[in-house]
Amino acid sequence: MGTTADKIAKVIFSQERSGVVDLSAYRATKASLEEAHLDENRLGELLAKGRDPAHAVFIYAQNFASLMAEEMSVLKELRQYARTVGKAEDEYIPGFPPMSPVTISYFTMWAFFDVLFGQSHETIGTCLQRLAREVSFQGWLMDAINVMQNSRMGFYVHCEIEDRFVCLREIGTSEIKRCHSTSGYVGKEGQIWFTRLIAPSHSLATYHVVMTTPYVLVDTTERMLSAYLAREIARMGGKRLPRGMDAHAFLMKHGPSPNHWNEYIFCGYVNFQNDAVFISGIPDMRETLPCAPGNMFRRHQQYGSMPGR
Repeated sequence: MGTTADKIAKVIFSQERSGVVDLSAYRATKASLEEAHLDENRLGELLAKGRDPAHAVFIYAQNFASLMAEEMSVLKELRQYARTVGKAEDEYIPGFPPMSPVTISYFTMWAFFDVLFGQSHETIGTCLQRLAREVSFQGWLMDAINVMQNSRMGFYVHCEIEDRFVCLREIGTSEIKRCHSTSGYVGKEGQIWFTRLIAPSHSLATYHVVMTTPYVLVDTTERMLSAYLAREIARMGGKRLPRGMDAHAFLMKHGPSPNHWNEYIFCGYVNFQNDAVFISGIPDMRETLPCAPGNMFRRHQQYGSMPGR
């Protein structure tokens, strides 16, 4: 019978031929991507000028995913997806503090690459991967889509600043990754960041990209987070996970529930500056989350103003 992504691809092409689905948005985007000339020479030029070519590639790919998600959202196969994302938009009002700590940079990556739908547990990203088997997407574009689909949120310890890069180590691992922080925030050694790193998609970039505005943990230690992650993974038990994912990767990408990490960010909000958002607490310990129901007055006394809901 095929996967949900197979069905979506089949419907898109059949409805395009009958005039029901209009892929002009895709064609217009494809033309603009071609005009951008983000080939190896162009990326080298950007790098030589001090601009970050890896981030440029991911921005183009994210805009492409957005246009394609809008085009696909009219299909009945994506009704579940549209309900999930629409409800989350209403609940968390993504933007930037003080309106909402759920930032646009975080929310769009979650919506396109983490939200699961259909019997075969698809995302917008996996649907684009399936469409690429039938449509001639540019190679560098699909390379970017692939690494964005494979990315996820994580808790990272700030190890040092090296030149223009932030060196981050994910909790529970020993590997240190050199990262370009797209918001411009570089922080300081010892901080813990909750953020999404995207691996290099091109040979000219040897570093990861911090694709979201960093969420910097306040009054929350590596030991506390390690214990939380162990508890959450234990609760998952022997659950069979899609695409052979390990429990930790599944937890950080999809959560125990679709809005798990949205809720954590919203309830953990403490403060912000123009290039970082500060949060506190442990997801499964509601009493530690400053903006969780029942904690608002205590949070106001400790940290000050609160986001609306």
